[in-house]
Amino acid sequence: MPPTIPLDDVLAATGGRLERPTSVTSITGASVDSRRVTPDSCFVALNGERVDGHDFVAAALRAGAIATLVDRPTELPQNVDAAVVLVSDPLIALQELAAWWRLRHDVRVVGVTGSTGKTIGKEMIADVLSRTLRTLRNEGNLNSETGLPMTLLRLTAEHEAAVLEMSMYTVGEIARLAEIAAPEVGVVLAVHPTHLQRAGSIELIAQAKAELPRSLPRHGLAVLNADDPRVEPMRDVTSARVRTFGLGSGADVRAEGLVSRGLDGMEYTLRTPWGSRRVLSATAGRHLVPHQLAAAAVGEWFGVPLDEVVAALGVGSHAPHRMHLVEAASGARLLDDTYNASPISMAAALDFLAETPLRPGHRRIAVLGDMLELGPDEERLHREIGARAAAAAPDGVVTVGERGR
Repeated sequence: MPPTIPLDDVLAATGGRLERPTSVTSITGASVDSRRVTPDSCFVALNGERVDGHDFVAAALRAGAIATLVDRPTELPQNVDAAVVLVSDPLIALQELAAWWRLRHDVRVVGVTGSTGKTIGKEMIADVLSRTLRTLRNEGNLNSETGLPMTLLRLTAEHEAAVLEMSMYTVGEIARLAEIAAPEVGVVLAVHPTHLQRAGSIELIAQAKAELPRSLPRHGLAVLNADDPRVEPMRDVTSARVRTFGLGSGADVRAEGLVSRGLDGMEYTLRTPWGSRRVLSATAGRHLVPHQLAAAAVGEWFGVPLDEVVAALGVGSHAPHRMHLVEAASGARLLDDTYNASPISMAAALDFLAETPLRPGHRRIAVLGDMLELGPDEERLHREIGARAAAAAPDGVVTVGERGR
């Protein structure tokens, strides 16, 4: 059941005022898309670069919303009773409402960030915590300045933990998300050259990702990738305790004896300060094992028994279009990793393709799309991936998009 958020709380948190009298006394969540409003929710009229959310208030109310956050007087459809809340900035109002609602709940929050693998990492951590705790997580990749607040507005009194993916394009954005969510635990999975066109440089990406461990309280925990030379030094910017994960021998939580079972998953020994176990994971791909190690580290912090952690890792975690196996009627096997593309994730997928055993009569073929927002290094990075693809998929490489040429 969605939470019931009193209208008085909305007004107090946002500093807004009602434009007109209404019989509405509460809302059940929020949306910034008039096509995706849920019954009795609040539509937030954002001022975007291409569209103005105020133009869609009427449509949102007709679709089931009963309230709206606006920055100017807005006409309602005839005979519609709704709470029209005037605020100075609808986006900031949404964020302040989410921060208010989060502090009303005794819930332990985990923030998860990284250049790649945020969503699958979030799923793994949430799957581990869900073994013993009622856990909220972002739906899909609702991880932005709007998506994270909307997720927090789904909190109920039953939730004991929340695992929140945090994305960024520029410095300062993760700091703002952390201010809203007030995480106890911060996980930094990796720093890679993604969204360079907007972020500016990999150094600025690292600076932005470091905002998560920097935001943690002294009694919290920073979970950092010991294998990433841009992540491990983040221990120096946090006052929280630090636990590292990785494939190297120096990590607190590490994997040893790593064996690929191809499309059936991975096998390894999980080594931790509190015990060791053999893991048979259904999640395919060597590059996703560090994410499982991060999940194990978070699970221990929350008191999840090690056997329960291993059980969760064994079942495997999945996210749409991320290393997802599709079995075709013809017998062909399609590995769908199409959600997004970066040099690191594409290289990992190609390496996995190259090392996966073939069935008799089968071939290795790579179908690759463009990698976007790479800035001045775009051509070089595409050429490097092209060479890697030729080696990994000797039976054929198909490219889609201008950059693939």
